[in-house]
Amino acid sequence: MNLEILSLFAALAAPTLAVVTPGRAPSPLAHTFSIVARDPKTGELGVAVQSHYFSVGPIVPWAEAGVGAVATQSLVLVDYGPKGLELMKKGMTAKQALDQLLKADSTHDGRQVAMVDAKGNVAAYTGPSCIPDAGDVQGVQFSCQANLMSNATIWPAMKAAYEKAQGDLAERLMQALEAAEKAGGDIRGRQSAAMVVVKGEKGVNPWDNVVVNLRVEDNDHPLVELRRLLRLRRAYNLEDAGDAFTTAKKSAEAAHAYAEAMKLAPDVVELQFWAASTMYQNGKKPEALALFKQVFAKEARWVPLIERLAKVGLFPNDPRAIAEVKAQATKGAPW
Repeated sequence: MNLEILSLFAALAAPTLAVVTPGRAPSPLAHTFSIVARDPKTGELGVAVQSHYFSVGPIVPWAEAGVGAVATQSLVLVDYGPKGLELMKKGMTAKQALDQLLKADSTHDGRQVAMVDAKGNVAAYTGPSCIPDAGDVQGVQFSCQANLMSNATIWPAMKAAYEKAQGDLAERLMQALEAAEKAGGDIRGRQSAAMVVVKGEKGVNPWDNVVVNLRVEDNDHPLVELRRLLRLRRAYNLEDAGDAFTTAKKSAEAAHAYAEAMKLAPDVVELQFWAASTMYQNGKKPEALALFKQVFAKEARWVPLIERLAKVGLFPNDPRAIAEVKAQATKGAPW
């Protein structure tokens, strides 16, 4: 048994220890289950993961718009993420990139890596020293992989769930993770999760290329929290779309976007406040005042913000407009 595997068992027994390979920095022990995929309809690329490892988000999932997605796990060599993306950006297929990186990695027996490129080519590797149960399975433009699982049904359950799921790529990735947990998940339990989804084609601004980038660093039920965050991400995206429609004088589309945002996140008062503010300034005063009334009844702290917005040009600096909105507050409420 080589030094790296001995160190791996020591680290599992004492989680504060790290695996040390001579000449390299310690390797994170991100035993986990994950999925990488490309949506054939939209071209979106994504990777999602759950692990019994603190803050798995910065370690396992890697994705770049118009290039590909990578999951690097088990006895992690993070290099597979950025270097895999760089090789695919240069024109290599997922398999070519993975093969080249494995060849350059003399201690790859403990690695588990999966890649998908911008054309939907998929490649995966589960090293013989990955702790069982461990394995991977591929489908059309996606790969599911897992190690240190409670049983060997985990990655097949992910594949079946992903193929059956409806909705956008993020939703299907989410359902694959949930299926893995339902099937038994990591034998040690759960701690963190992450999801990254990027556009199929790279735009001018890198920050516009990311569709979803969510992390749950430490939670008793990371997938429950990840789903909640995904719901909020969708709600805020709809709010932004509503603002854009309002600016473009598309009142019906704006009203629909705001309504859907508030339906997704009825507990987020701030979404309702900004929707009301935008609506008021764009000829939808009756609807805006009714919404302000709801907001102020739930949280009176928003009332004085109207005057502050007016001072910096984000609301009409008109005493009558300010008074009209503030009048929607519950009488006697502290603010």
